Amino acid sequence: MDKTVATARDAVADVPDGASLAVGGFGLCGNPMALIEALLDVGSANLSVVSNNCGVDDWGLGLLLGARRIGTMTSSYVGENKEFERQYLSGELTVNLTPQGTLAEKLRAGGAGIAAFYTQTGVGTQMAEGGLPRRYNPDGSVAEASTAKGTREFSVDGVMKPFVLEEAITTDFSFVHALRGDRHGNLVFNKSARNFSPLAAMAGRICVAQVEQLVEPGEIDPDAVHLPGVFVHRIVEVGHDIEKRVERRTVREAEGAAS
Repeated sequence: MDKTVATARDAVADVPDGASLAVGGFGLCGNPMALIEALLDVGSANLSVVSNNCGVDDWGLGLLLGARRIGTMTSSYVGENKEFERQYLSGELTVNLTPQGTLAEKLRAGGAGIAAFYTQTGVGTQMAEGGLPRRYNPDGSVAEASTAKGTREFSVDGVMKPFVLEEAITTDFSFVHALRGDRHGNLVFNKSARNFSPLAAMAGRICVAQVEQLVEPGEIDPDAVHLPGVFVHRIVEVGHDIEKRVERRTVREAEGAAS
């Protein structure tokens, strides 16, 4: 039952080239940086990564992207990473753009053993009808586009409405960052760092969690557990003094400052 691993590198050492990986976090909040940096050191390449976003040029998943370790990226928001834009538009990166709520549910469904689900999100758009560029040629033409998804009508409040079929996501591995965890893998996340992290953890066949504080089983109130240890396979303590960056810092002007 003791799932602790001594170092982040030991925890990710068996991630092979071509592996699929779900990564928790929201913006730069809750990024499992120790695991990302360890994977960068391991050298795994041609990764298929699923995460809400791809970090920024020098932080988060942007480190793996900048080192050309990611071959396919499934995300909902990519607007803060210039290298992401460059690789995508030049044909170096395959991208599956996915609505944020749909991405969350695809991960949750994968972890819950649900193969697919219907949603109204994307009906009438390229998300459902196909044609959304997944990969470009170097000359800017579309090398590969998304295919059409199945649709079906369901009655909602007595009115038939169209829904699009979305397949669940499961991955070989998942990486998450938590505020606290015990040796059995039960995790507690801190505020918005909880966004996507439990879902990403559930989707991975092997979930690796880095925690700021490692405690003994029983020290976490069962009602406070955000992710049960049944979903977590490896846990490594990284301490409270790790670097945490702010993606876009906005501050109020001092009183009396010129407008």
